[in-house]
Amino acid sequence: MKDSILIYSGGLDSTTMLYEYRERIAMAISFDYGSNHNSKEIKCADLHCERLGITHVVIPLDFMRRYFRSSLLDGAEAIPEGHYEDDNMRSTVVPFRNGIMLSVAVGMAESNELQYVMMANHGGDHTIYPDCRPEFVDAFDAAAQAGTFNGVRLLSPYVNMTKADIARRGKQLGIDYSETWSCYKGGDVHCGRCGTCIERREALAEAGIEDHTVYEE
Repeated sequence: MKDSILIYSGGLDSTTMLYEYRERIAMAISFDYGSNHNSKEIKCADLHCERLGITHVVIPLDFMRRYFRSSLLDGAEAIPEGHYEDDNMRSTVVPFRNGIMLSVAVGMAESNELQYVMMANHGGDHTIYPDCRPEFVDAFDAAAQAGTFNGVRLLSPYVNMTKADIARRGKQLGIDYSETWSCYKGGDVHCGRCGTCIERREALAEAGIEDHTVYEE
């Protein structure tokens, strides 16, 4: 039954969720909020939604680039390189990004008489991104239920999984991860040096997946 909206970036995690739950996803929503890599992500999201016959909606949130502070919005040179760790990647936090996106998605769900909003946050996000943590998911789920006539729920099936766990699911589903985008720099190809590139490489290796991603190095 098609009862859900997926917040879909076009990255490894949300693409896995798109394929795993495609039988219940009525609509995928991507947000263009002015990040360095938005255009790369959205291109991948278009590809997979068209392939699966799932409606794909892109919603502009350009005010975030104008008014919010984050290296993710300040150009490729602002993105730190090195491992995906708290001190190194903290600058990439876009304040309350998931809260804003979820609010829009919940409104879309109620408007389209859908019962669930899905997001693909995972365990590796918890220490860095406050709006990826289990307590945030629980609180937002309660707010969505209380604030909608049809009691929209937030589903976060990957919240306690690692990125490698997610990649293993994608391997079983036959997903070609070279058709997804992770790099925060948003260049012609993945840089291979920023935290998200390193995390991607490690997850695919741990999952036993041959990495066909094109990297600068």
